[in-house]
Amino acid sequence: MDDEIAMIEKNKTWELVPRPINRKVIGVKWVYRAKQNADGSLNKLKARLVVKGFSQKYGLDYMETFAPSAFLNGFLEEEIYIDQPQGFVVSGKEQMVYKLKKALYGLKQAPRAWYTRIDSYLLSLGFERSISEPTLYVKKKQAETQLIVSLYVDDLLVTGGDRSILADFKAKMKDTFEMSDLGQMIYFLGMEVQQTHNGIFLGQKTFAAKILRKFSMENCKPTNTPMAVGAKLSSQEGYEHISEADYRSLVGCLLYLTATRPDIMYSVSVLSRFMYCCNKLHLQAAKRVLRYIKGTLSYGLKFSRNEDLKLIGYTDSDWAGSKDDMKSTSGYAFTLGSAMFCWSSKKQSIVAQSTAEAEYVAAAGAINQAIWPISKGSNRDLLEMEQAREIKLIHCNSEDQVADIFTKALCTSRFIKLRKELGVSSMEAKEEC
Repeated sequence: MDDEIAMIEKNKTWELVPRPINRKVIGVKWVYRAKQNADGSLNKLKARLVVKGFSQKYGLDYMETFAPSAFLNGFLEEEIYIDQPQGFVVSGKEQMVYKLKKALYGLKQAPRAWYTRIDSYLLSLGFERSISEPTLYVKKKQAETQLIVSLYVDDLLVTGGDRSILADFKAKMKDTFEMSDLGQMIYFLGMEVQQTHNGIFLGQKTFAAKILRKFSMENCKPTNTPMAVGAKLSSQEGYEHISEADYRSLVGCLLYLTATRPDIMYSVSVLSRFMYCCNKLHLQAAKRVLRYIKGTLSYGLKFSRNEDLKLIGYTDSDWAGSKDDMKSTSGYAFTLGSAMFCWSSKKQSIVAQSTAEAEYVAAAGAINQAIWPISKGSNRDLLEMEQAREIKLIHCNSEDQVADIFTKALCTSRFIKLRKELGVSSMEAKEEC
């Protein structure tokens, strides 16, 4: 608590003033958290002062909110007064309150205030904001990329090929925002990162083990695939009801795991269709995914060094795969010469009248994903893009169709083959990058 108050004072976040007569004074509270390390252990406990933002009223205490990031340091446009925090009331000035100059955690406008400040600062340094991702910034010198910065909540990831430019940027950020340099990234948002000279391995072994413990499956018998061949789930079968809250929690955990595990994307996508009509059969299918994870705990994505950065995508569909509404499933995956970095498994929004129509819908979705960086989100049609030679359509035989793993449950041998094509392998084999 002392450290938190000292940081707030050093940051000149507030000033002590007489209590205003016609202005609301917002309460504050202390919250505590322990940061988790890569090995699952807990770091030292930290106290944080949080404003009770739920008491703020739109149009009076704030005008807009914003969600991509949240942090201190953002300058406030509104007049905000808060009570003195418990345990740190200034003696002899008990009736006074703090007027905020900068945002604190919990304020409705804190994310917007912080983002506005960091955005303007990065732009002043010559960075360009990504059109499709407002928290991604790139700094270039002519055609050469010098720095890439990704912003998430109160963490910044930065990478660049020139160590001197990188060091200069870090020094400016630490001087302006009182930030700490945590060194080479090894753990971020539940993802473990292992970097070698030849490549980068991304995995979620710690998080996967945590899921197994949470749902009492840490001692389960492993299985070779996440879904049985030919499995077709339906909301009209298996009427024995289960806890919707538990089922949603399990599927939510599995969805987060797909950040580095595209091999479970199809099965998790299917399970997520029954969030509000789940039954015992759906839970059994979900537990099979956990059994598969049990046997592949150390698996993740291995990105190898590659000079030939050519964008290649695979797209496929499974016609009328849904038992409930006969809708088809689209799947796609993209690579730049190494592991897949973008993938999707999704039920189509229309009922396709033929396999050709289902394939066309799937291809159109993949093309929209592929051309986004080129056309800045244009919804140009598939034929138009091919005629303009912005894309090239190439027939892919079934044996080599990587996207097949996103459209249906496969036998063990084919599943393992396509899993390897995705770039999914064991963390223990990272030296082969």
